[in-house]
Amino acid sequence: MPGGRLTSEDRQCIATGLAEGLGYAEIGRRLGRPASTVMREVARNGGPDGYGANRAHEATRQRARRRRQERPPEPPAADSGHGRDPQAVRDFTESFTALVEQQGLPRMMARVLACLLTTDSGTLTAAELVQRLRVSPASVSHAVTFLEQQGMLQRERVPGGRRERYVIDDEVWIRSTLAALQMNEALVDASQRGAEILGATTPAGARFESSAAFLLLVSESLRQVMDQWRQNVATRSAGPDSSSP
Repeated sequence: MPGGRLTSEDRQCIATGLAEGLGYAEIGRRLGRPASTVMREVARNGGPDGYGANRAHEATRQRARRRRQERPPEPPAADSGHGRDPQAVRDFTESFTALVEQQGLPRMMARVLACLLTTDSGTLTAAELVQRLRVSPASVSHAVTFLEQQGMLQRERVPGGRRERYVIDDEVWIRSTLAALQMNEALVDASQRGAEILGATTPAGARFESSAAFLLLVSESLRQVMDQWRQNVATRSAGPDSSSP
């Protein structure tokens, strides 16, 4: 299918197109694929004069088999003790990563977040994240910076050393919500200014005025939720006897 792996039928079509003297662009149009895909396929399998569909298909299967055999063993699931099923932990981590990715978090940031959340310690160094996720240090650094800006993790210096560790705790979503609240309030202010500058009686000004009213309601609701949460935490911390005389 377009965008997926080339099938045996796709390769037969490529071979036929080459035999007819067609260019990569025309063959790609027949397949519904970019010309660059056809060009790479032909280049890695003998070139225009030596390309054979069956031979190319078998060579691709052999390359894929070698990659699987050479792939390093998968690192252990984070904190796989406590009687947990390591595979179940890995499956959950992947599904949770996909979920927060669907909510708008970039994939690498979602992977780092899920990796930290599924550790009992809630703390990992950059080297540990690189090892667990099998990505580059630069990718981890970029993801950590983004998550820190969103209030979703904190940096700490490893005692007695220069390395940093990244910490996530039970209040990760509280800090994230507070960051969202601050951004929402900035949008309220900007929308109110837009209504004033454009004129509330004009279509553009009315649009900003309506947006400001809605966003203000969102901010008020978030503040009420945060206040209710703090009250719940205080009640739990005080214990069951807190209401006794």
